[in-house]
This record gives sequence, structure tokens and C-alpha cells, in this order.
Amino acid sequence: MPTIKTKSLKTRGRKKDKVNVVTLGCAKNLVDSEVLLTQLKGNNISAIHESPHDDANIVIVNTCGFIDNAKQESIDTILRYADARESGAIDKLFVTGCLSQRYREDLEKEIPSVDAYFGTMELPLLLKKFNADYKHELVGERLTTTASHYAYMKISEGCDRPCSFCAIPLMRGKHVSKPIEVLETEARHLASQGVKELLLIAQDSTYYGLDIYKKRNLAELLDRLADVDGLEWIRLHYAFPTGFPEDILEVMAARDNICNYLDIPLQHGSSKMLQLMRRGITRERTESLIQNIRSKVPGVALRTTLIAGHPGETAEDFQEMMDFVEQSRFDRLGVFTYSHEEQTHSFNFTDNVPEHVKQERADLVMELQQQISSEINHSKIGQNLKVLVDRKEGSNFIGRTEADSPEVDNEVLVDASTNYLRIGDFAQVRITGAREFDLIGHPIN
Repeated sequence: MPTIKTKSLKTRGRKKDKVNVVTLGCAKNLVDSEVLLTQLKGNNISAIHESPHDDANIVIVNTCGFIDNAKQESIDTILRYADARESGAIDKLFVTGCLSQRYREDLEKEIPSVDAYFGTMELPLLLKKFNADYKHELVGERLTTTASHYAYMKISEGCDRPCSFCAIPLMRGKHVSKPIEVLETEARHLASQGVKELLLIAQDSTYYGLDIYKKRNLAELLDRLADVDGLEWIRLHYAFPTGFPEDILEVMAARDNICNYLDIPLQHGSSKMLQLMRRGITRERTESLIQNIRSKVPGVALRTTLIAGHPGETAEDFQEMMDFVEQSRFDRLGVFTYSHEEQTHSFNFTDNVPEHVKQERADLVMELQQQISSEINHSKIGQNLKVLVDRKEGSNFIGRTEADSPEVDNEVLVDASTNYLRIGDFAQVRITGAREFDLIGHPIN
């Protein structure tokens, strides 16, 4: 766990009997916070997500414990509110989420001013601190904190994969799928609230159904969700490549409201490194899978994530990953530097790639991807694309195409001084310009 250093926070005014939920980390954590907010408000407790005014007297920090940077951000946030707790600026401080699940004993010892720590599956215990009960009748209902026209939906919890570098199973436990009927109810509720885009998330979405249906059942789930009135885009994230259920490609190709988009974290392009990472796949099988996806879903946008600097990665292995990226021409790509995590299989290896080398390699991958993204974007000039308008920022409306997920992917900029678009609506936009990670266009009738 990162070093804990105290920080000061000035005492601020407060409003009593109000809970501020602060979320760190990924979209899966955000969904957990939304469920927490729903339960609090269902128990008639005033609650807000990430109040900009520090006006709540009770704070719940939902932490991330994924990699070093995320853990340090979580610790810094806890310390900020612990200082407020000690100074009297807030009355109570609770900590939940992945960091709390993984390092609870250390945190209790190092930051004792927190009133209580909770793990990732202890929402009912957290609610007890408010003399509140977990209301099962609220299952399927959720107060969203994203823009009103899109929402994340978690289709399962936990992970059974043995990836050598990953601590998620330590924090989230074994894979547990949500029944299709429960997810349908949740999707209908979100659609009734005006959600037009549903983003499906999980630690491993392609494992969906194996535990409760004894088969990979993602294709049926997608088909059933596509029947929910009001959902115009359904977007699939975090598809594990090993054992990929190819029947989902038929559903993607057949259903108009399932985005031709697939987030499939591949982690590396070297068979040797994939073996060290315990990914259960080779580069050759990965390339075959990519080719098959693109042949069955023409025009599909592929997003992937890679890791630079895993123990044992040589200059030759890294060059193989660069060659893989250049050859595969992913539409979207992100890269992490390797984080040496306790209790993982990779922690048994010497972390032998220096931090500056990890960062240099990550930067080189992104420079290559920037060039690829620029070429792909420039090829879209002159096309008319369906765009979902997310927000107005400065002098532009900002939207996304079917090829783009919120916050992590490209955006479409439309000049707001000469055009009007309504936030949350779809618009046909003619692409007139391109940058490395943005498109520029104007709406057409």
C-alpha cells in the first residue's frame, strides 16, 4: 500500500444530516455509488454525489485499489476528509470500495479517524450505520450520476480469471452473474428515466452466465436488452478474449441498437508476455479473433488496453507489441504502466523494468496509436455520422459516434456559435475535419 502522509484541510461550514458520496476509480465503482445513493434516498436520507460545496456533514468515500496511482488517489482523498473529520468540518466519515476491501487492517491502523471501513460487498452493513435497511424492492432501480441520456449497467460482479498482474479477484471475489430478468428490469427502469445509451460493464463480460446458466449467455442477454423500448445504443465493454463467445457477433450484426463497438482488453502483443500474464491466449489466436470479429461485424470499432513493463518484458517483447499495434490498427487504445501488486502471481517476479522505461514504452505506444487514430479519423471526412450529443463546452457542442464510449474515446465537436443541438439527442453530423482524437463537423437536416 502507498505511503500515507497526512494533509491539512481548512474547516468549512456544513449543513447537517446530508451525505456526500465521493467516487474514485472505474465505472463499476460509479455504479456501486449509484446503488448506495438509491438505497440512502430510499431510506429518506439526504444524499448527493460528489457535492461541489463540501456542505455535507457525513462523507462516504468509495475507493479504488486497482494500481498504485489509483490507490494513492484514494488514500489522499481519505486523508482530506479525515482531516475534516478531526477538525469538526464533518461529523462522520466512512470508507468503502476496493482499497478498503484489500487494505482494511492497514487503513484502520494508519487512519483511525475514519468512523468505519467497509468492503466491496458490505452495503447492508454500511446502511446500518444510518439505521437504514437494504431495501430489496429497490433492486433494479438506480439513481444515475452520469448525464441523463446514458448509464452504465453492471451485468456481473467479480472475476474467475487467473491473470498474473491483476488484484481484482482479491477485491471483488469470484464471478457472479446477475440474472437476465433482473438486468431487463433495470434496463427498462433506466430507459423510462430517459436513458438512450446503455453501457454494459463487468470485470469480464464474456464470462457472463457460466455460473447461473452453465453456459456463456451474453448473446441472449444482448438480444433481450435490445428489445427494451427506448434504448437506441447498447455498448459492450471488457470482453475477455480467451473463450470469446462468438455468438455475440451474430447478435451485434443483427440488432441495430447494439453498437458495432467492442472493448476487448488484450494487454500485450507478445505470446511470451501473454503466457507470463496468464492470459490463456497467444498472439496468433488473438489475431485470428480480431480478424473474425471484423469479418462478422463489418465496420466494428475495436478498443483495447495494453500493459507496458510487465516483469520479464524485454526490448524485443515490447517491439513485438508495437508491431502488433501497428498491424492491428485498433480504433481506440489505452495503455497502463505495470503496477507491482501484492498477492498477485506477478508479484513473485522481480519488477525488473525501471519506471522510466515503463513510461517511455507506454508513451511510444500512444504515439503510434495517435498516428493510427489520426489516419482513421481523417478517412471519415465527408461522411455523415450519427452522433449522440453529450454536452456543451465552451464554444462547441460535444458528442460521440457509435465508435466512442464516454470519457475514454474520441469526441465530435460542432460549433455552437452557428449551430444548435439539444443535449441528449441524436444528430446527423457531416464530418468536415479531423484531429488525432477528435472529429469536427456540422449538423445536417
